[in-house]
This record gives sequence, structure tokens and C-alpha cells, in this order.
Amino acid sequence: MRFTGVTSRGIRTPIFQQGDPLIKWTVESIVNASEGEGFPLNDGDIVGVTEAILARTQGNYASVEQIAQDLKDKFGGQDLGIVFPITSRNRFSVLLKALAQASTKLYIQLSYPADEFGNAMLTLDQLDEKGVNPYTDNFNEAEFREVFGFETKHPFTGLDYIEYYKSFGSHIEIIFSNDPKYILNYTKNILVSDVHSRLRTQRIIKEAGEGKVLLLDDILNEAVEGSGYNPVYGLLGSNKATEEKVKLFPKDCEEFVLELQAQLKAKTGKHMEVLVYGDGGFKDPVGGIWELADPVISPAYTEGLEGTPKEIKMKYFADNELAHLSGPALAEAIKQKIKEKSSLDISRSIAQGTTPRQITDLLGSLCDLTSGSGDKGTPVVLIQGYFSNYASE
Repeated sequence: MRFTGVTSRGIRTPIFQQGDPLIKWTVESIVNASEGEGFPLNDGDIVGVTEAILARTQGNYASVEQIAQDLKDKFGGQDLGIVFPITSRNRFSVLLKALAQASTKLYIQLSYPADEFGNAMLTLDQLDEKGVNPYTDNFNEAEFREVFGFETKHPFTGLDYIEYYKSFGSHIEIIFSNDPKYILNYTKNILVSDVHSRLRTQRIIKEAGEGKVLLLDDILNEAVEGSGYNPVYGLLGSNKATEEKVKLFPKDCEEFVLELQAQLKAKTGKHMEVLVYGDGGFKDPVGGIWELADPVISPAYTEGLEGTPKEIKMKYFADNELAHLSGPALAEAIKQKIKEKSSLDISRSIAQGTTPRQITDLLGSLCDLTSGSGDKGTPVVLIQGYFSNYASE
């Protein structure tokens, strides 16, 4: 009889640097954890590896100069506008340094009262108080300050991103609008810098006027002067490594998950599933910040993690069809319903409240919460029992 459902363990590993044997050390770390702490490894276990250590061991980095060179090649080194960048030192400060180097005039169009991820300069109450409509009202910096004053600090960091982003060059001008087309009043060379809404933003700008409108995906999608690169995501998913260098989102992830799966099988005899994970898909209910600044939660995973969970809502049956039962009789009836679920249409009422998210999005979020992003030292996560349910023996 099973007494537990899903378990998620952070696996301590060596500290990985460029060129280290990630697959070998990951397998060894999992086996050592199993033997040292006395838990078995099983078919169907899931191993998550954070994108950061994959990119680090790949050496997938780019310098300010390399990013600036690609920007100059693609935009001509003249005036440039960036639309809806994240307000984040980790995610954007090094990119902004390169953008400033690659342009003679740089316009930064910020969304307000917050960026795409909920990093706020203002509150909705402040907009209401000032009678500002964020869907129609646009401002230059002087107009913005006249209305809202100078108290526009990030609630967690205390940083004023208007002043901070301006500090990267005397040729930088900040404007404020939630209308992507507004940037066309200033320049026709535009880098769309939002993440999850970027294709819509690009389409709206292109439909509104002539000019060159590229995405972060289009920058560093090939190597520049020996740099790292990502052929799919370019600069998306990058973050600060040093003051002069970023770590890019890892490349060749599909090959990695398949090889790690094969090596786990060879070492343990168990068929495990593997995914690479980045930011989880969850939102801080206090600060209102959405975690997912990466373009996807999982850039690659093995075949067994495809699709969405097929689950029934146990409490729906307990409160309706099986409401007359209790105790062991109710438990057995619920188990029978679970065993029969492959023949049920769970897209309707019996799945009420069970959001059909992708398995890899759920797993990646679980991995991110388990491993953290600080000093836990567990960039590998072992998840067991994920595909079990109440009826599993």
C-alpha cells in the first residue's frame, strides 16, 4: 500500500562550471543521494535539471561588446527604441548597457503602472487618484513626473528604474505608454523587449508604420565574434552573469535530455523522464510579481512528459454521485472511478477546477520551487510518484 503521493527532492551536486561533465555528475549525484539516504529509484521517476547549469557547462555566454555588435549589425548603430523591457537589474541591465553602446539615441518605452511581470512603479490606486487611463494616456518623462512625482521606486528593491535605466547613457530618453505604436513617434528602429506578448507587440507596431521591428529572439540567435547564442530564443531568457556578460538560455536541450535519460538507464536500470527547467509559472500574491521571465518553463523534455494530466475531481464524485457513501466504501468507489477514467470525458464537469496545464509546466514549477535560486545547492530535482494517484497500489 502507498502512503505517500508525489515527492520532490532537491539533489545536491558539485558546483558546475564551463566544460564540466554535467550528465556524468548529475547521474552520480542522483545515485549517491539514493544510496546515501536510503530511497529507491524507480521507473517513471522524473529528473529536472535547471537551465542555468546546462548553459553554464555549455559556456553559453555573451559579452556587452558582442551583443552591441549584433545590434549595430542589425540596426545600423543609429537611433533605436526598445519597447516594454522588464524592469530588472538581473534580466536587463547588461542588455541595456549593450543597447546604449549600439545606438546614438536610445528611447526606452516603459509600460505602466508595472511591467509585464508585475514589477511596479505605481499602483492602480495612484492611477485612479490622478485620473489617468493607462490604456490611452501617454507621457514623456517630464509629463510623467509632473503627474506622479518622483516616488516611483520598486516595492522590493527600492530602486527607481527610471533613473537607473537613464544612468546607462546621456543619450537615453524614457517614455511611458502601454500602446506599442507610441514608439513610432520617436524612431523607426525598434527592438520589442517583452517576452510572452512579444509577437502581438511586434505585429501591432509593424501594422502601424514602416521600420525595422525585431525581437529579443533575433539578437544573438547566431554566434557573434565567438559568443554564445541561442538559435531559437536569442537574448530571451538571458540573465546577468557579471557586469559585462550575460548567461544565455541553453541550447541543444533536446540532445541533452535524451542523453541524460540514456545514461540514467545505463547506470540504474530505470527508465526515467528528464526535463530542463527555468522559471516556474507562478505569481507572488503579495508583491504581484509573476516569476516566469524565461520564454518557456521547460525548453526540452523527454517523450513521457508530453501532454496534460488526465485527472478526475475526487471531491466532485464525493459530493455528488457517491455522496451516500463514506469511509472504506467511499474510498473503494473513488478508486474504481479513477481506474475507469480513461473511458470518461474529463473535459466536462467531473474535472471542474482542474486546470489543464501542460505536465512540463507543472513539473517545471515544482522543480523551480524545490531547487530555489539562492544557496540551496540543488540544481537537480528528483520527482517520484508523479504519475501515481489515489488508486495506485
